[in-house]
Amino acid sequence: MNMKRILVLLLALALAFCLVGGLAAQSKVKIGFLVKMPEEPWFQNEWKFADLAGKELGFDVIKIGTTDGEKVLSAIDNIAAQGAKGFVICTPDTKLGPAIVAKAKALNLKVLAVDDRFVNANDEPMVDVPYLGISASKIGETVGLACYAEFKARGWKAAETGVLAISSNELQTARDRVEGATKAMVGKGFPAANIYDSPEKTTDTEGGFNAANVTITQHPNIKNWIVFGLNDETAIGGVRALEGRGFKPANIVGVGIGGASPAINELKKNTGFVGCVLLAARQHGYDTAKLMFNWITKNQVPPADT
Repeated sequence: MNMKRILVLLLALALAFCLVGGLAAQSKVKIGFLVKMPEEPWFQNEWKFADLAGKELGFDVIKIGTTDGEKVLSAIDNIAAQGAKGFVICTPDTKLGPAIVAKAKALNLKVLAVDDRFVNANDEPMVDVPYLGISASKIGETVGLACYAEFKARGWKAAETGVLAISSNELQTARDRVEGATKAMVGKGFPAANIYDSPEKTTDTEGGFNAANVTITQHPNIKNWIVFGLNDETAIGGVRALEGRGFKPANIVGVGIGGASPAINELKKNTGFVGCVLLAARQHGYDTAKLMFNWITKNQVPPADT
């Protein structure tokens, strides 16, 4: 065999490998994973575990932050253009559910809600959309019981104690957590009149800080404060607002939800943030990505409510 024929064969083999590799790349399943606050550790961990599922099962994850309705709809177009067949989403507003579903159907995409469940125009859960979440009410109850136990242990008087219930009422999860904590405290005998609804505009530390400042100003006679809300960041923000007003750690009980790095770092300091309910993002990232992959490849529809 002469050199010319050898070169031709080598080129043919190289071309064949390229074609096979290209086909394999084209056939690899892609799923979208859209989150409402990409800068928060919880959602970064969800992405991390979704990537882990993709690595183990052989699919790619397209990760996009969608902080408002416009970005959500744009992201759905984006993942469809990249060849995704479905997506997992924690929506920035549960009332976007009907618009998200309509967009997904128009692009022939499967959709699975995580963390916050979609609601329809009547503010009812959209049970036809598969959902994976956690019992927000039970988590809230745990927070409320922890706060009440600390209140009793410190020997505070109820008349001198107020609760910053930092709320984000457009999110069902936030409502359930705050209501659960409130009911738990009232159920133990804490006066409901001393629990002050404190609406926040954003669910981060700044949002908690600003919401708390308003309520603190409205109730200058309160000597001791309890703080809880949607997550760690909210509670930390409330605690910092109190500290900024001169309250000492001995007069503050802040309990968060999450247990990621912001809470861990805060617990190392001498502040009024005294604890949090630890949540694990693995199921919300790994399991949802796996459910979507199996739905796409095996037509295994995820449970309506996990």
